Amino acid sequence: MAQTKKIKKRGYISKFLKKADDAISTGMKNADKAIQDGIKKADEALDAGIEKGALTASQAKLEAAKLKKQATLEATKLQKQAMKETTKLKKQSSKQIKAKIDAAKSPSKQETIKLIEKLNRLKKQGIITEKEFQLKKKQLLAKI
Repeated sequence: MAQTKKIKKRGYISKFLKKADDAISTGMKNADKAIQDGIKKADEALDAGIEKGALTASQAKLEAAKLKKQATLEATKLQKQAMKETTKLKKQSSKQIKAKIDAAKSPSKQETIKLIEKLNRLKKQGIITEKEFQLKKKQLLAKI
């Protein structure tokens, strides 16, 4: 028997969380790469200097510290950038989620019209007053 796989549709929140995770992991990968590149460049520069006899051990140590500091600064910069991107995504998605929730909570135009008609029938039957009807009608129409 052939089995068919059910494809689960992912909701908006899971998509947002995946984007946030991707942004964070990308930032961390970039930071790690910057550190590795800095270390590699430092090693290459130091090896070349030592091979040519241009650098002494103390000079090599100073140069290595300088290059390590640069790599650390670059990694910190990339991590801050990733955090800013994550914060931006969170704010953006929370606004979209709120807008969709508000849209889901508010009744459609047709539902509002039906409700006004129902209120009109209640007014004609004497259950509510003209003033109550007009007030509720005004409130409902303001939501459209």
